Amino acid sequence: MDAEAQSYIDGIASEHRPLFDRLHRLILRAYPEATVVLSYGMPTYRVGDRRLHVGVWRHGVSVYGWDADAGAALLSRHPGLLSGKGTLRLRSREAADITDDELTVLVRASLGPGTAH
Repeated sequence: MDAEAQSYIDGIASEHRPLFDRLHRLILRAYPEATVVLSYGMPTYRVGDRRLHVGVWRHGVSVYGWDADAGAALLSRHPGLLSGKGTLRLRSREAADITDDELTVLVRASLGPGTAH
């Protein structure tokens, strides 16, 4: 992880840090080879030429660069996540309603084939 990304993560407010850490853990579990850099002002997970951006906003965590097909399945179950074109907003208080499996499907579809677990 580069120093800028680590500095961003270290500065995440305590009420949103558990959700960010959950996504971070799920991404690195699926892709231990992922590199984490700061891009567009937020932590970005790179696997080959694929990118997934995860940033914090005032109510939770936003995800950019996600796979539209996998996102459609997630949005069918959680329609309130979509916020504008290409933005999924996970509210920290409501994230418990989204399973790790649902998030992992989104991550795997967005970053391509990864390590089987």
